[in-house]
Amino acid sequence: MKPTAIKQAKDFGRVAVLMGGTAAEREISLNSGNAVLQALSASKVDVTAVDVKSTVLEALKDSSFDRVVNIIHGRGGEDGVLQAVLDTLELPYTGSGVLASALSMDKLRTKLCWQGEGLETPKWVLLQSEFDIQRCIDELGFPVIVKPALEGSSLGMSRAESKEELIKAWQDAAQYQCDVYAEAWVNGQEYTVGILNGETLPVIRLETPNAFYDFDAKYRANTTQYHCPAGLTVEVEAELAELALQACRVLGVTGWGRVDVFIDEQGVAQLIEVNTVPGMTDHSLVPMAARQAGLSFEELVWRILETSFKK
Repeated sequence: MKPTAIKQAKDFGRVAVLMGGTAAEREISLNSGNAVLQALSASKVDVTAVDVKSTVLEALKDSSFDRVVNIIHGRGGEDGVLQAVLDTLELPYTGSGVLASALSMDKLRTKLCWQGEGLETPKWVLLQSEFDIQRCIDELGFPVIVKPALEGSSLGMSRAESKEELIKAWQDAAQYQCDVYAEAWVNGQEYTVGILNGETLPVIRLETPNAFYDFDAKYRANTTQYHCPAGLTVEVEAELAELALQACRVLGVTGWGRVDVFIDEQGVAQLIEVNTVPGMTDHSLVPMAARQAGLSFEELVWRILETSFKK
């Protein structure tokens, strides 16, 4: 990987680690944020934890910082809202800007952007009323996976194998008060590709006995297996890495992130989504890939903080 751009901790100035937030992923964000805080403290960075319990303006009003590590997952932290506030405050922050964050958080708009670029992503049907249920069945068949468009960590997602299950999955996902869509089920292997300062980290292959890589498989289960190296040929891994970079370029994603992708039974890579503020817990994938690349957690966090120095 490229050498670090910042050599001395003092050059970062006073750093705020924004964590928590008010979205459904609050507890995950607090876990990620505390891990990042400890890593920066170990690297002698002048760092302060800022738990955002209401608004970012409220959280930052009595403090003076030089830059921000944004580790708030989900709505309010990963969707462009926080980025817009920090831009207004002229406060540098890690990761992507307003537009890329907003597009990436909205899985439907992400798919439309990729479709416009000719990139493969599973077919889908927007579920707005019961009239869409039969159209979904006719166009996608079963099984399908139903998703709220504006949630992360697999919250609100479920697999449906019948009309009754599809209706229930749609109703459950609708509780998250955003667009809901059904996506064609992909039979194949699931992979994830970490992005760091314009380079890819080693690919991870995910394997779970659950119906899919759901919230339990991500944060609770000890049965999830992570394969890194992923078992791909050098050529296929390189192709997957380039696809991940292209997927990010289309959306304007910069700094760091994680691209999720399936390779189906025909060998076609199907893009699923991009996370612009990936998890940084002990179960998280970007730290795992970084270790395979020879980066300690502290080195990874240092490099993420470097992304606050935007060109």
